[in-house]
Amino acid sequence: MMIPIPEQSLVLLLGPSGSGKSTLANAHFLPEDVLPGAGNETKLHDEVARRLAKGTLTVIDGVPLSAESRRHYVTLAREHHVALVAVAMDTPEALCLERNRTRSGSASPKALRNQVQQLQNALKGLTKEGIRHVHVLTPETVGAVAFEHRPLPSHRQDEHGPFDIIGDIHGCFDELKALLTELGYTVAPRADGSPGFDVGTPAGRKVVFLGDLIDRGPRVTDVLRLVMGMVEAGTALCAPGNHEFKLLKKLRGKDVRVGRGLAMTLEQLEREPPGFSQAVADFIEARSPHYVLDDGHLVVAHAGLKESMHGRDTPEVRDFALYGETTGEADAYGLPVRADWARDYRGPAAVVYGHTPVPEAEWVNNTLCVDTGCVFGGKLTALRYPERQLVSVPAQREYWKSRSHAAP
Repeated sequence: MMIPIPEQSLVLLLGPSGSGKSTLANAHFLPEDVLPGAGNETKLHDEVARRLAKGTLTVIDGVPLSAESRRHYVTLAREHHVALVAVAMDTPEALCLERNRTRSGSASPKALRNQVQQLQNALKGLTKEGIRHVHVLTPETVGAVAFEHRPLPSHRQDEHGPFDIIGDIHGCFDELKALLTELGYTVAPRADGSPGFDVGTPAGRKVVFLGDLIDRGPRVTDVLRLVMGMVEAGTALCAPGNHEFKLLKKLRGKDVRVGRGLAMTLEQLEREPPGFSQAVADFIEARSPHYVLDDGHLVVAHAGLKESMHGRDTPEVRDFALYGETTGEADAYGLPVRADWARDYRGPAAVVYGHTPVPEAEWVNNTLCVDTGCVFGGKLTALRYPERQLVSVPAQREYWKSRSHAAP
């Protein structure tokens, strides 16, 4: 049995006295990762909060079995945007009693019986409490368990570039080719005649695509082939946008509303050879919605990212990276009113993003939106990093009419 443990996690070991929690912790985690669950709760909670703020893996050996005790850890995990994992030791009462006989200060038989019952009650509702990852071990399975410590896909601090970071393309292949050429790349049909493109890259440089590759524009599949090919070749990264994730849901058979933009993408995909749509879905699914690059000095995400979310991986972080932050209100056109997260940003990392088109790319508090509305007749823009040089090419025409402003 393999239990995945994301790099930044809060792991709760649950079980009655004598169930094997400490034995499990000693066998599978480093001593510096484990905190005892007994003792002063206030001090323990403060230490857990300190560790989670730093992104340190934290294992609590012996969380009290009441829902109230777990609630604080659920809150801490949510506040610090880390995965919360519960590992429950479902050990029979008789075996726990036998183990406790040789231990000083162990629970009385009556207290142990209550603990066993508390665990059984807890197992019925852990996911409802907000603990998404629940694993139950028995004496029969604990010996074969292994914990896989998984690095987060967003952690690319060892990639230093230099980078060319390109905003929302929306199927504007001609402009993408022109921009890449301006940046010193070469784009040509594949020499072997297969679908796709051979892209020559300037020495050492790598492209970062900020998502919304698809919808609205005339050459969606060409954009996809170029981006997918570059990522496969190791000459690009891609942080998908909200349009890609909607397409992914559709390709995976989910019920989504198909607007005009998505309909154009689906129509173009239907003209492609069998298997291409599946390859596109697999490509989107395998990408991280944001990346932390250059020793943490650069963060890229389709819709931007608050400092507290950098390098974290929870549904809340993914949603922010894809959709940004809204006020919960709608404007006169029915579009969501976007919260200006960049106005309050004070982080040391430069954050480069797209999603909401702007007339000109301008730095605001060390953040930069490079979506300059190409599909709406604006231009396609790239940021050269670390040079902080902006390079743009104008749209050949207006491909899509926007409502009031260029809608994301």
